[in-house]
Amino acid sequence: MIIDCHGHYTTVPQAHTDWRKAQLSSESTPAYPNISDDEIRESIEGSQLRLMRERGVDLTIFSPRASAMAHHEGTEEISRQWAEACNDLIHRVTRLYPDNFAGVCQLPQSPGVPIANSIGELRRCVEELGFVGCNLNPDPSGGHWTSAPLTDRSWYPFYEAMVELDVPAMVHVSAVTNPNFHATGSAYLNADTTAFMQFMQSDLFKDFPDLRMIIPHGGGAVPYHWGRFRGLADMLDRPPLAESVMRNVFFDTCVYHQPGINLLFEVIDLDNLMFGSEMVGAVRGIDPTTGHYFDDTRRYVEALGLTDPDRARVFEGNARRVYPRLGN
Repeated sequence: MIIDCHGHYTTVPQAHTDWRKAQLSSESTPAYPNISDDEIRESIEGSQLRLMRERGVDLTIFSPRASAMAHHEGTEEISRQWAEACNDLIHRVTRLYPDNFAGVCQLPQSPGVPIANSIGELRRCVEELGFVGCNLNPDPSGGHWTSAPLTDRSWYPFYEAMVELDVPAMVHVSAVTNPNFHATGSAYLNADTTAFMQFMQSDLFKDFPDLRMIIPHGGGAVPYHWGRFRGLADMLDRPPLAESVMRNVFFDTCVYHQPGINLLFEVIDLDNLMFGSEMVGAVRGIDPTTGHYFDDTRRYVEALGLTDPDRARVFEGNARRVYPRLGN
């Protein structure tokens, strides 16, 4: 079985997107539209599900569109309404296609609002909707980094809930308003790298030995500067990365060329790697040097020539270990 740990609902029905625009522009919250099951099927079967079948992916761990989380928009109440609407839509997809999609929730984060206020939505999604994890935004300000580091104790109540519910978080930022950063080209990768450095500098995983974090997009810059991070750990008198971070942190394979995947697998232990494509996501075009889609990441992993046991770990086993609510 092949499990894609990183998929977003980027093809939502237009009525959902239109409601969001109205929500942000209206003085009072408009009624949420009546979106039919057929509209959801149309949005999934011609895009996400078609590509999964063409590329041989069986199950996608599915969350709302990351760039549309937009935690910097509106008030805390607006963010709560938007998160609930997005998560309910993901739930409907998982109900219509239970063999193909498992839900991961968006959180109702908002700048300056304690992350503890997001615990209720996490519980609702896990306990009532059957979701298997969450996306956690380390920068809900939209690219201005006004929040405390992920290792600050202000995040601890949320981590306690994660551990209690036995769910991981994918560290994933959203849209940016800071003109210095392109969202998917720099802000995402900056956040991935920043999160890893924060983890490395802290004793977070001593306090939460069962906490699990996924750093997407191949770990940002981390695997490609592994010597720098090992050296910094030594200079900062931190334990080796294998002891202090990598028991709790995992990377996906959302790296869109073969040399990058080759390096990722050469540097990072297989137990810390999960297959992911971010499909349909940041890079949707065809690579002119190969004739294949950039985000058809299965091709890159298959080209590594892994043994059958190692291949099974990357494509399925590690995801089931990191997301135990997927079951066996």
